[in-house]
Amino acid sequence: MSKLSAVRARVLSAVSRDEVVAELYARGADAAAVSAVVAGGLGRAMLVGPLPLAEAQTLRKAAAGAGAKAVLSRPAGRADPARAEVVVIATDSQLSALAEALGGELGPRLQGALDGFLRPARRLLRCREHMLALGEKTLVMGVVNLTPDSFSGDGVSDAAAAIAQGKRMVEEGADLLDVGGESTRPGAAPVALEEELTRVLPVVDGLTREVSVPISIDTYKSAVAKAALANGASIVNDISGLRADEDMARTAADAGAAVVVMHIQGTPRDMQKDPRYADVIGEIGDYLEEGIGIAEAAGIARDRVVIDPGIGFGKTLEHNLEILRRLREFRCLGCPVLVGPSRKAMIGAILDLPVEHRVEGTAATVALAIQAGADIVRVHDVKEMARVARVADAIVRTEHAPPPGSEHKWAHQREQD
Repeated sequence: MSKLSAVRARVLSAVSRDEVVAELYARGADAAAVSAVVAGGLGRAMLVGPLPLAEAQTLRKAAAGAGAKAVLSRPAGRADPARAEVVVIATDSQLSALAEALGGELGPRLQGALDGFLRPARRLLRCREHMLALGEKTLVMGVVNLTPDSFSGDGVSDAAAAIAQGKRMVEEGADLLDVGGESTRPGAAPVALEEELTRVLPVVDGLTREVSVPISIDTYKSAVAKAALANGASIVNDISGLRADEDMARTAADAGAAVVVMHIQGTPRDMQKDPRYADVIGEIGDYLEEGIGIAEAAGIARDRVVIDPGIGFGKTLEHNLEILRRLREFRCLGCPVLVGPSRKAMIGAILDLPVEHRVEGTAATVALAIQAGADIVRVHDVKEMARVARVADAIVRTEHAPPPGSEHKWAHQREQD
């Protein structure tokens, strides 16, 4: 197989296996029948590619050998007549068999994409001395804006007030705080380095002393990140996905910080002028995967990388809605997913409401993002969204088990283990 740096492996649709199994048990199916269903698996559609035409044909034949179906297609957004993408339609077990048969580099990529999609790992996100548990619940990131021109209308200019706001957010349920000193709203002009430092450093220092949760610095400038990290920050949230400043990834790596790799098309000043995509999910996924590669090349391990598809950053309303509908697909990249729909213009466009009246719309997007696989939600209204997340988690993150008193012992899991 060819070099895979630009090859996608992404599940396109899903049915929750554990919920189906629990339903079968609840309806009295015996363990042998349930094991047979799980062994056959539930259907998936996985997109792989683009690959050179000969390799795409090889993959199609291998899929047939695994009992799956495969269809060749042109790579969306990639004008290359010598390459093709392959959509493999198969059960879980067939996809795993195909991955094993392929081996090499491509096989593990397919299996990793399937595993990431189906089973978000319960693991730790390492942020310097902090360890954030992922998978047990949705983490809530509170936004502390130190900008007079914030789109959300919550910017503060006084360090003491910002520190008090951060403390209140932690009391309301924030698991981490994101401090920013430059507005990235559509059309925003850059802020001078010294001004950004003046805004954020006292707040980062004060919050580090006052709260126990990790502090994230929202910046694309390595000098700001370096100073904030020296003052106690442990995460760098870069809207450019580590592209705007070539020293950013190394700065975070040297400090042992975690990074949020976000997607953006353009810059805040021009990103909303005319955003266009041939394949919005695929192109965002490519950008994020490249950002993960930048992080790893600088020495940042994957257990310190978070990805963010960038709601509102170079996207139309339709793009944003598609991202939220298909958010789970980004889990195929193998990193925790952060999403930030809070108070965004997309909510205003749907409800025809100003920013101060978008809390219910934010709640809807947060709940659905959690259902679609978000690990972290970045919000302004912490108290309300922490409650939304708690209820959504009770629905989404419930462990499915046989009914009390059932004799079924999840035989299919024992067989797999």
